[in-house]
Amino acid sequence: MEDIVARKFTRVFTQQAPLPAESMQAAMSVLESGRLHRYNLVPGETGEVAALEAEFRDWQGSSYCLALTSGGQALQIAMRACGAAPGDVVLTNAFTLAPVPGAIAAVGGRAALVEITEDLRLDLGDLEQKIADTGARVLLLSHMRGHLCDMEALMRICDSAGVTVIEDCAHTMGVRWNGRRSGNFGKVACFSTQTYKHMNSGEGGFLTTDDAEIAARATILSGSYMLYERHGAGPAPEAFAETRYQMPNCSARMDSLRAAILRPQLVRLEENISAWNALYAVTDRGLAASNRIRTIARPASETPVGSSIQFRLPGFSAAQCEAVLAAADARGVELKWFGAAEPRGFTSNHQSWRYLDTHSLPRTDRVLSTLFDMRLPLPFTEQDCAFVAELICEAVDEVAS
Repeated sequence: MEDIVARKFTRVFTQQAPLPAESMQAAMSVLESGRLHRYNLVPGETGEVAALEAEFRDWQGSSYCLALTSGGQALQIAMRACGAAPGDVVLTNAFTLAPVPGAIAAVGGRAALVEITEDLRLDLGDLEQKIADTGARVLLLSHMRGHLCDMEALMRICDSAGVTVIEDCAHTMGVRWNGRRSGNFGKVACFSTQTYKHMNSGEGGFLTTDDAEIAARATILSGSYMLYERHGAGPAPEAFAETRYQMPNCSARMDSLRAAILRPQLVRLEENISAWNALYAVTDRGLAASNRIRTIARPASETPVGSSIQFRLPGFSAAQCEAVLAAADARGVELKWFGAAEPRGFTSNHQSWRYLDTHSLPRTDRVLSTLFDMRLPLPFTEQDCAFVAELICEAVDEVAS
């Protein structure tokens, strides 16, 4: 026991990297101006939010970008802009986080959950079956924990069935499939800048699309009033001719303070992606050294952003998984487990979302029953991650022996 206590990790898994000095300076400028609302501008001023929209549009490689209060609001607005109406069935992953089915419920939709594979990706065979069974015409595709399914195959299935794809890219800002950024496959993409995502504004999000009509609808839905021409990456004024009378105002605009602290982070995003991937690679190698731990396979077509890592313990019982959590915690390692009977913190599964219709998802349940998750904060070093992987292996061996 003394040896175990001596081998304890002491850093904090929820610690974020400090914001760049430029973010702090930009924030002070906004605060000193008193003009925090995105439309509160002096003549000739672009404004922080409009500038951020144009910069993120160019980085993402989309035609239009809208900055919003959260990724969850982006999901809701995207579905409304694509025509999802109360009572409509919306397909989504059985493995996702609560804001995704929550967004479907918020627009009055009925979520139909699609099974996942052992590598945490959407099961395309089950997707085809669910499309046929439900007649759904919208797929809210959650790239959960940064894992992309075969995007070309998915788009062939959805295009042939007339299903509109909305990509939830909260965990895949910068991930590519065959060189193409996530978010550039479906009709609309939604991103998050919540604290634990790839850029940090506490809360915040983006919606991107190449469709001018959808961009116009989303802009009015966001609460632009008739000030849509002040947006930095929106469609031409004629796109709003009828839309401005048809869409409700949902008051979901990003403010200038959040935009100001995000713009310098966008400049550093590629650098941070490289750093996350280095941490992921070290951790993945360390976990793979255990014959009891199954790491998640990455297809060659996927260029990841490894800001978190997952692994499974096939054959472990619920009691053993609970014991692994405790053994890891005793070593200072904060793990999440998706197989818990009760939701904990940010971690839950479809059985906890009792506002949904009942679903039978045996494959997903089997995968989630032994699925663990861990953040890889940027302040960690590669040496930290190697040590954490060793401690997890020790915890697993302790429980298994």
